[in-house]
Amino acid sequence: MRDGDHFAALTPAVLLDGAQVGRLTVRAASIRGDSHNWEGSCRQDSMTVTRVGPPEAELLLLAVADGVGSAAHSHEGSYLVTRQTALHLDREAENIHAALLAQDEGELRAIANKAVAGAVGELRIGQDYATTLHILLVPTDARIRERVVFSVGDGGLFVLLDGQWHQTDQVDDGSLLDTRTEALPHAYRSVKAKLLYSEPGQVLLLGTDGITNPLTQRDPAFAQHLAHAWGGPQAPSLSDFLWQAQTRAKSYDDDRTVICVWEGTE
Repeated sequence: MRDGDHFAALTPAVLLDGAQVGRLTVRAASIRGDSHNWEGSCRQDSMTVTRVGPPEAELLLLAVADGVGSAAHSHEGSYLVTRQTALHLDREAENIHAALLAQDEGELRAIANKAVAGAVGELRIGQDYATTLHILLVPTDARIRERVVFSVGDGGLFVLLDGQWHQTDQVDDGSLLDTRTEALPHAYRSVKAKLLYSEPGQVLLLGTDGITNPLTQRDPAFAQHLAHAWGGPQAPSLSDFLWQAQTRAKSYDDDRTVICVWEGTE
């Protein structure tokens, strides 16, 4: 506390959240990684779970962000950017809802860039920030099956189908930037927007690279374990989800933030 970084000193090692919105069930956890535990440093990942928009255009907003360790205040930047972007997207909820119904990826990308640019503009000037950001927006109206994910940097969205995790590809917007190295605030003009159609019974997973990397790299047992744990018709309890989200993956000791959505059938 007395080193002056009050934000780090007051950052909890674990965050746990959840929601039930109609047929949608959400479980969310952000966990400090072993590397930060050993160093005595704070969790640099952040997450936000909320609803935005008026009742006729309401959206479930799920956000994860991973502060890049090379920037001194990334833990604060990841926290702020998820919340500030959520506020900006709340103001755009009707436009997002209309663009989803029209399946207009171009308009969704424009909205995302405007919202993220606005959020970045409200970060504290002069602070050393660098953070990824991924946001999943899901209409709470069960009749609407379109969803959209906005992305900057590592991490992203997976869909659980037939016991296997499938990563959603980012759209090619013509940018020559390498998305593996992108981070806010500097990459605010390169937000990707991916429109997808989700079937009842599917499970969507939004995560930072602390979970998406072991899902895709060299650890099939880890991916199979989580597919079995989260692939059932019922979402786990909050305590079970936290326990499952902390499943160890060899050589992966970074912070881990994961939000899962169970698309109910009834």
